[in-house]
Amino acid sequence: MLVENTPLHFLSTRLEFPPVSTASEDGLLAVGGDLSPERLLLAYKNGIFPWFNDDSLILWWTPDPRMVLFPEKVKVSKSMRKVIRDGTFTLTQNSCFEEVMDHCATIGRKDQEGTWISPEMKTAYINLYKKGYARSFEVWEDGELVGGLYGVDLGHVFCGESMFSIRPNASKFAFIKMAKELGGTGYQLIDCQVHTNHLESLGAELIPREEFLKILQG
Repeated sequence: MLVENTPLHFLSTRLEFPPVSTASEDGLLAVGGDLSPERLLLAYKNGIFPWFNDDSLILWWTPDPRMVLFPEKVKVSKSMRKVIRDGTFTLTQNSCFEEVMDHCATIGRKDQEGTWISPEMKTAYINLYKKGYARSFEVWEDGELVGGLYGVDLGHVFCGESMFSIRPNASKFAFIKMAKELGGTGYQLIDCQVHTNHLESLGAELIPREEFLKILQG
């Protein structure tokens, strides 16, 4: 259930969110609540996601515009076409969800200290995975896990959460192969949440939140 309220709504134990139209300019919608599977699914189905540091309250976001990838628009560079042809990497799905999350949480990232994938967040998404609402894609090289990503699976939309790469191009390989895999099964959209140059180089684009919600709820 969505309820009318102020731009920054403090959530109670009730399973509800304010309308996304009340979010702040940077997309912050609400504070608090919990990370139960029920609340997470309600959030994602309404274009809302949690993103917060380990030492803060739970923050819920719904940015406008929204970074998304239409699977058929994924860009494959000449160098990545060669990587794919060479067969260095192989892709699996849901073979080690927890390990993918662990790598996403611990991999070093430029200009970022620590991680937002806290033990609480990890437990929450593992619970979603066990209920069939989360999915991971794993990249392997000679039997070693070298890249991957995970996210929330809504059936016609995949909401990407995080990716990691231990070998050069492994995360690009995961993203491209995921887009092609999902595009071939009728997925309309991959939600990338917020803009990065890396995602843009792979074909992701910004669209109005209203357009994103129509696809999400259609």
